[in-house]
Amino acid sequence: MLQTAAATLLLSVIPRGRAASDSPNVVAVRVWPSHAYTRVTIESTAPLSFKQFQLKDPERLVVDLEGIDINSQLQSLSGKVLPDDPYIQQLRAGRNKPGVVRLVLDLKTEARPQLFTLPPVAEYQHRLVIDLYPAHQDDPLLAFLSDHDGDSPAPLSKSDTIASQPQRADASAAGDSSKPAQPDKKPPKDEVVERKQLKVDRLVTVVLDPGHGGEDPGAVGPGGTYEKTVVLSIARRLKTLLEEDPNVRVVLTRDGDYFVPLGTRVKKARAVKADLFMSIHADAALRADASGASVFALSDKSATSVQARMLAQSQNEADLIGGVKLDNKNPELARVLMDLTMTSTINDSLKLGKVMLGELGDINRLHKPQVEQAGFAVLKAPDIPSVLVETAFISNPEEEKKLVSDDYQQKMAQALHRGIRKFFSKYPPQPRTKLANR
Repeated sequence: MLQTAAATLLLSVIPRGRAASDSPNVVAVRVWPSHAYTRVTIESTAPLSFKQFQLKDPERLVVDLEGIDINSQLQSLSGKVLPDDPYIQQLRAGRNKPGVVRLVLDLKTEARPQLFTLPPVAEYQHRLVIDLYPAHQDDPLLAFLSDHDGDSPAPLSKSDTIASQPQRADASAAGDSSKPAQPDKKPPKDEVVERKQLKVDRLVTVVLDPGHGGEDPGAVGPGGTYEKTVVLSIARRLKTLLEEDPNVRVVLTRDGDYFVPLGTRVKKARAVKADLFMSIHADAALRADASGASVFALSDKSATSVQARMLAQSQNEADLIGGVKLDNKNPELARVLMDLTMTSTINDSLKLGKVMLGELGDINRLHKPQVEQAGFAVLKAPDIPSVLVETAFISNPEEEKKLVSDDYQQKMAQALHRGIRKFFSKYPPQPRTKLANR
């Protein structure tokens, strides 16, 4: 009798058409806050069915997860919301009725939620993603990206992640937690010459793209170092150095630990009419002794090596790992990403890459002495010289130690800075009137 009752109870909490072994079990929950948006990820052993609705006064988002019951992972969600989260005041999870768990997100402001599911990829199982975007975007660049196709320059303010003033910035006031080293009081003679040769009659825009972020950690070193962490630190240091140059403004595609789709990175660069795009990464290989720095450009044909092809394939999977709602892509952006008629831009990218290799060779061995090429999605802006820099092999224990050290990060930022300056000195950006007619 007890066995029959137990069986009846078990069947009552399993949705029809689903076997007990297929019932989802939540195995992990994560919250990724950022100024751009906050992401909540619920990872489970099988796809989650859900319903959602919003409530006003106060602002709330309610998500009902069907076919599961409350467990310790879901209960831990409330403790994962940080006090400075821009959008979530608190997050509660509880059993609404048998087989249904209700999530209530108390919001700090009116939000535009986007919910979607992702199939298993890499080390992740099934995921339900809850993205909370501001209903009224106050960031000029992000608002522009939401409302336009990126063919015109975005309105930018002093509050953007941009060096909008032509005068030198005080590095100590940059608010960079990575504490970049102070520049030498007496710059090298060749750099003095560069400063005189760098004749720029307009504002130059450099877009720095720290790879990965949020759900996508990138490569992981043997000591547990995440690629996404070290490349963000190097990008911030490089930004500080570039902001000290006159007539240079800098845009970071991300300035925190959150995910940015590859297409959005390209779109940001095009929206601000970038003169140069640099994606910063840390390489990985099966061989632990692989070492050195590399520079890659886009190829409109086949990859120049098996390594380049495999690296491009792994980098292009970032959207699958980080999580993108693929059915919501802008068709214009898709056309841009598929446009490979970019011979002139690729040639400029190869010139940029060659200059960068010359500088990187001074602080680390070069993994390959020439600029490699492959079909990197993040380098497919049709009108912007673009390179992807692999700063070192994070899979190499010795190079992992370098990548986490302040000294190497600063030397890498300085080398990239010198390379950018030399590129613009040798190949000055065209006046905007000519750019508009390209």
